[in-house]
Amino acid sequence: MVFRSRRPTTEPCLPAGRRVYAIGDIHGEADLLIRLLESIRVDSYARPPAAVTLVFLGDFIDRGKDSATLLKVFSLASNDGVQILKGNHEAALVDVYRGDEEALAFWLQFGGRPTLEGLGVRVSGRPFDSARTLALLRGALDGAIIDWLDQLPHSWSLGDYFFTHAGIRPRVRLTRQDPDDLLWIREPFLSSKRRHGKVVVHGHTVEPGVPRLGGNRIGIDTGAHETGCLTALGLEDGEQWLVQARDGRPRIVSPTLG
Repeated sequence: MVFRSRRPTTEPCLPAGRRVYAIGDIHGEADLLIRLLESIRVDSYARPPAAVTLVFLGDFIDRGKDSATLLKVFSLASNDGVQILKGNHEAALVDVYRGDEEALAFWLQFGGRPTLEGLGVRVSGRPFDSARTLALLRGALDGAIIDWLDQLPHSWSLGDYFFTHAGIRPRVRLTRQDPDDLLWIREPFLSSKRRHGKVVVHGHTVEPGVPRLGGNRIGIDTGAHETGCLTALGLEDGEQWLVQARDGRPRIVSPTLG
């Protein structure tokens, strides 16, 4: 069921005839993504015709068992109706592939192992042989995919909305944001009550359950790998709504205004 609320004319809007579904951090959970996309298809079909854009907010790899598969599938996506943004996990893989051994150790700690194993690279042996692991990674993954990852945009904007992975630095213009902040920031962004020029739609920080709508930011990372819940934010005209796939049951979730 979809619940709509009356909103004043000053609420953020998209251009007429446009509809956006922003999808949070997938983290290798392909089954959840498939279910969510089907639920989005049903939801969009029930609405008036519009130009639909899917915006993926980054971190589609690592942690989950299907990370390598999603990496290859996303790298083949070439559709005007799809915007794929870079997350900190994609940025880490780029650094690792290009020889940063310190990044490799960090990446393995926060979720890179399933991506490596999905590519056929086993991480074993003591002491850990980083040079060997990097060589195996380069043999298993086409460098063109790394170049594609590296060129992914850090943000995308439409109407009164600014989409990025982690968030923005308050008091800094959206056009002057540091890419590292767009990939990694939490505070002071999460607690900021300031108007940022546009509503910031982001992932990166897990907000389990039903994300809050109606504020200066909308965080839609609901911890797909940890909680089994993957969330999309629907936007059209002045309306905001949520679509979730949870525990194998896709459903539409009513908004909680903030």
